Amino acid sequence: MMQRSYGRLTSSAFAALVAGGLATSAMAQTVIVAPSAPPPPRVEVVPPAPVTAPQAMTWQPGHWVWAGNTWAWTEGRYVAPPQAAARWEPGHWAQQASGGYVWVDGRWIS
Repeated sequence: MMQRSYGRLTSSAFAALVAGGLATSAMAQTVIVAPSAPPPPRVEVVPPAPVTAPQAMTWQPGHWVWAGNTWAWTEGRYVAPPQAAARWEPGHWAQQASGGYVWVDGRWIS
């Protein structure tokens, strides 16, 4: 009987696993592969942006993280964009041909 192993992959194993443009080069970080889809996102009440920030802040919504054997929620937060015109594209979980799910980091778009 074949068993699937889910957990951490090295960047080279991730590059071999991912197809369809999710990874275009080797990454210098550990990649988490979850065995199932995350729960639906939690409804977050977005608080007012901090008034003491030197520039406009952008809300990055919370998301589920795979904690090795269960899903854990990471709260959303305000962050400063790298430039005034930048827009945040949230991260997401992408299903793989193997049946597992891989987290695709959010990114700033200019």
